[in-house]
Amino acid sequence: MDRETHLWLIRHAPVDGPRGVIHAPNAPADLGDATAFAALKARLPAGAFAVCSSARRTSETAAKLGLTATEDEAFREQDFGDWTGRRHTEIERKLGAAAYRAFWQSPGTNRPPGGESFADQIARARTGLARLPAGDVVLVVHSGTIRAILAIALELAPEHALRFVIDPLSLTRIDRLENAWRVVAVNER
Repeated sequence: MDRETHLWLIRHAPVDGPRGVIHAPNAPADLGDATAFAALKARLPAGAFAVCSSARRTSETAAKLGLTATEDEAFREQDFGDWTGRRHTEIERKLGAAAYRAFWQSPGTNRPPGGESFADQIARARTGLARLPAGDVVLVVHSGTIRAILAIALELAPEHALRFVIDPLSLTRIDRLENAWRVVAVNER
């Protein structure tokens, strides 16, 4: 019996909103890039089990790809707590430049006020991965979620996994084997 899980990790479409903001879960997706959606949809396996986070932008992206996705909180973006909905420039002004920079010197383990660290997100993603079935699974999620899964697959420290660039509507392919992981592609457009 094949016990491999073939993960098709898709970052949601760009947020339809201002840049430089830590967007809340209800931020909508910009679904206007028909060419990118068509190219991505053509690459996905037919009949795959589909999952998204509870964020509006992931469910909208999944629907645009023709997927009927199950929502799973384990795959939501990192919770930035009190910083959610704010611009980075506003947060820096409020905290002061030195305190803001201090947070980003250890972004893998530091927690924003009322939020979670990236290490916390990795632990949450690990729990979600354990529930996924064998076979083809499409996850329409966030850049942080994809980085968290890469951290798990490659046994990376949180700070090292944050080095990956994960663009909107990109595809990352990872296989969970019976006793190992295989990274097929990262951030393909």
